Amino acid sequence: MKQRIAIIGAGPAGLMAAEVLSQYAYDVHVYEQKPSAARKFLMAGKTGLNISHAEPIAQFVQRYDQTEWLAPWIQQWDAAWIQNWMQSLGIQSYVGSSGRIFPQEMKAAPLLRAWLKRLVDAGVQFHYRHQVCDLNNNQLSIQNLSTGHIEQQQFAAIVMACGAVSWSKLGSDGAWQRWLSANEIQPFQASNAGVECHWSNYMQPVFGQPLKRVQAWVKGAEASMGDIVISHYGLESGLIYKQGRALRQLQHAQQPLQLQLDLLPDLTVEQLYQKLQPSKKQSVSNIWRKAGLDAVKSAVVRELVDKALWQQPMQLAQQIKNLTVPLKGFRPIEEAISCAGGVKREVLSAQLQLNSNPHVFLCGEMLDWDAPTGGYLLTACFATGRAAAEGVHQYLQQRP
Repeated sequence: MKQRIAIIGAGPAGLMAAEVLSQYAYDVHVYEQKPSAARKFLMAGKTGLNISHAEPIAQFVQRYDQTEWLAPWIQQWDAAWIQNWMQSLGIQSYVGSSGRIFPQEMKAAPLLRAWLKRLVDAGVQFHYRHQVCDLNNNQLSIQNLSTGHIEQQQFAAIVMACGAVSWSKLGSDGAWQRWLSANEIQPFQASNAGVECHWSNYMQPVFGQPLKRVQAWVKGAEASMGDIVISHYGLESGLIYKQGRALRQLQHAQQPLQLQLDLLPDLTVEQLYQKLQPSKKQSVSNIWRKAGLDAVKSAVVRELVDKALWQQPMQLAQQIKNLTVPLKGFRPIEEAISCAGGVKREVLSAQLQLNSNPHVFLCGEMLDWDAPTGGYLLTACFATGRAAAEGVHQYLQQRP
């Protein structure tokens, strides 16, 4: 009789674990509480599925806060591997100008359909609308959400691929945390989320508009270039997400939460000073516009720079090149694209096996690692899903 394996969660990590295990003689069951698989994956792919990044692997792995932990797996199942894997499913990919990797069709749905078909053809059994209510040793309590019926089932091994706690309506509600002890989990925090700051009513006309081509950094951290969207609550964009880790470090150190902006990174302070010289024939608005400050950037300057400095070219130039934006905090974790925190490295074996329960292996976003957007999140979910599955196989082969 085939050994039975349960995978809890039909997201990218769980599906990748199922793919690995389907290559062996196991009876693989995937339990998903939602009516269909990989809902967050599909949501991420609505505007273009950024599945990985083509930058050099040495640079790639540095994007993670747990580089040493994740690097061996990401090096084994890297961006090139992902592109070949996509091609094996009949999905062609391309590398964008930023280095990001996308399917040619851009959407996630064709890839997911092909992937699920391959898994079903390989014998993987999917149980949708089935919620795992409890985990005890190697036994699961599973409720059929369509009928309400609960049954107990035992498995040779269990893979938890339950996600973190953001976008819970798509399935990752964090309910699994009660199956582990509190000291096994680093508390979750919002990652890849917008930041909040207090805008006056003056800023309302520019809500939803971008600060184009600015440089952003947190003091002591690396600066990045890009666009930032002004929102009613503060700031949002991939450029903000890149500074998230440094901002959380400020929070942990109980230091003022501040973001620095260079609104005109292509000009030196001296060049900007020359452009900001006052003129009797021109208004302040016109001088600023000619210096390179469009309506959105001008609004931010008026909001954050003391009016007494507006007619002081050198001091104003210095402010524009190093503008301090005081922040209140992050947007709620429910809105975050991903989460920092999760199951700690030290409570797991090198094969992602839970030390307190050797029947259980973990993968994906529920592990304590963090990365910015840009394909890094999915790459790590794929890699840890495969690593956990290989750990399961190794474990079951070693059992008497």
